[in-house]
Parts: sequence; C-alpha cells; structure tokens
Amino acid sequence: MLSRTADHLYWMARYTERAENTVRMLDVSYRMSLLPGANGGDTESWSAILDISELSEAFARTGRPLSACDVIEFVVLDRDNPSSVWNCLRAARENAHAVRGTLTAEMWETTNATWLEIREMTPQKLRATDLGEFFEWVKFRSHLLRGVTFGTMLHDEAFKFVRLGTFLERADNTARLLDVKYHSLLPKAEGLTSSTDFYQWGALLRSVSAFETYRHVYRDVITPYKVAELLILNADMPRSLHACLDEINGILGEIASIHSAEAARQAGELHATLHYGRMDDIFDAGLHPWLERFLVRINRLGDSIGENFLVPVAA
Repeated sequence: MLSRTADHLYWMARYTERAENTVRMLDVSYRMSLLPGANGGDTESWSAILDISELSEAFARTGRPLSACDVIEFVVLDRDNPSSVWNCLRAARENAHAVRGTLTAEMWETTNATWLEIREMTPQKLRATDLGEFFEWVKFRSHLLRGVTFGTMLHDEAFKFVRLGTFLERADNTARLLDVKYHSLLPKAEGLTSSTDFYQWGALLRSVSAFETYRHVYRDVITPYKVAELLILNADMPRSLHACLDEINGILGEIASIHSAEAARQAGELHATLHYGRMDDIFDAGLHPWLERFLVRINRLGDSIGENFLVPVAA
C-alpha cells in the first residue's frame, strides 16, 4: 500500500476520533458544572480541559476569561486552534478527500456531510444550541463513520490503517482524561459519601460511555480505584487502555514489514505492560506518574508508526 494513502486514512481516523474525544471531555465538565455545589470548582474544571489538550498557553494568548462559554467556544470552534473540533473535522474531511477513491461512497458522504454541517456553526449559533445535544451530535457522527467503515469497507490494509489511527488516538485521549479528571475529583472521593461525589464520578464514566459497563462489571458503588481499573486494565471495555493496545498490537502484527520492527517492539512492550499489569502496582508507583509515562510511550509509538509506514514529515 502507498504510504501516502495510508497516511491520509490514518489521519482521517485520528482527527475524527480526536473530535469525538474532545467533546467527551467538554461534556463531562459541562455535566459537572450543572451539579449542585459545583460553582467553586468551575474555573478549575475548565482549566483542566485546556491542560488535557495542552491548550492552556494558546487560550491565554486569546485574552479571553477562563469561563465555561469561552473555553467551549475556543475548544469547539476557534479557527486558530488546530485541535478544535471544527479544525479536526475539517482535517478529517480533507484527508478523506485526498483518498476518496479508496473510501466507499458511504464513508465519503458521512465525512463530508459532517464537515458541511459544522462548517456553518458560529459562536452565536453554538450559544443558542443545547450543548448536550451538540456534543451528542459530534459523537453520533463519529460513531456513524466507524459503523459505515466497518460495514462497507474492504477489510484490507487500508481498513487496518483506519483502525490503527482510531485506537492510537483513543488510547492517548483516555489516558489524558483519566489523568486530569481523576486527580481533580480524588480529594473529594473519601468514601463517596455525598450524592454530588457520586454524580461527578458517574459523569466521568459517562464521558467514556462506561457508566452501564461499570455497573455490569462491579455491581457496586463507584470507587476511584475501580474506575481507574476499568479504564486502564479491563480488556473488554472498548475505551480502556488495554483494549486499545490489544487492537494496536494486533494490527501492527498484521501489517508488519521489514521496516516496522521498532514500532512492533514498542507496541508489544506497552501491550504487555497492560496485559500483565496489576492496579495495586500502578497505584503503588503513583497513578499520575504512570499515566504520564504511558502518554510519552504512546506518543513515541505514534512517531514510530509514522516513520515506518507513513509519509515522512518534512524537516
């Protein structure tokens, strides 16, 4: 397969997944801001959103106040923010257009229609829109593209690069969300004695579509330890780090070449860390340092995949 085609498919998937995960992070903060007694931590919560996406400095340069409305507009619609939802969906569409002949008609129509709709969104329209409904719309469009990809695209190498981009991006975003939100909630988590604590942890689980899954797996009250365990080590949870590395490691094994040994080694090593890991050991080492190391390693893996399979980035 041509590396340029693989590059466009990989980044189409990554940008679509990034848009979805961005609104998931916004959604959990928005839900928490509506809870009783949430006013005191409002600024901290929206600052955490910027920290997750490494956008704090870019937002500060805009001169906007650190408020829910301004952070949401910046993260969703700002044309100068390369990680905004608007720019992610634009980039996904551009990458899809570049390899339109490789995509099925349903894939192209879904990606293009999503871009055409969000292209018309303005700050004024966003403020007049029910934010919960808008976040659900972005997630639905991402789900729709994954569904038509799986259901209509030939499951060949092109399909594998789409999946590779999806799961690499998902692993990165799940780790970022867990790292920032877990520690912002943990000081309040002593026994989860209040209803507010319960709903805040419930909102975190809902942000990764894991609330019902948690209830099914643990059949117990929500505890910080078990939330982390579900999102890190549970291989049956689709957005867990373990599940993402299962997919990445398997795909790299299927598309292996004489040049991909380093990417395969990194993926296998990271997969083994999760497959044989124990939460007690992770907590003993410190969850925050462990997640920071994971983010460094998953980004190094992304770099290796780029060097081994995709179009080299110009110096």
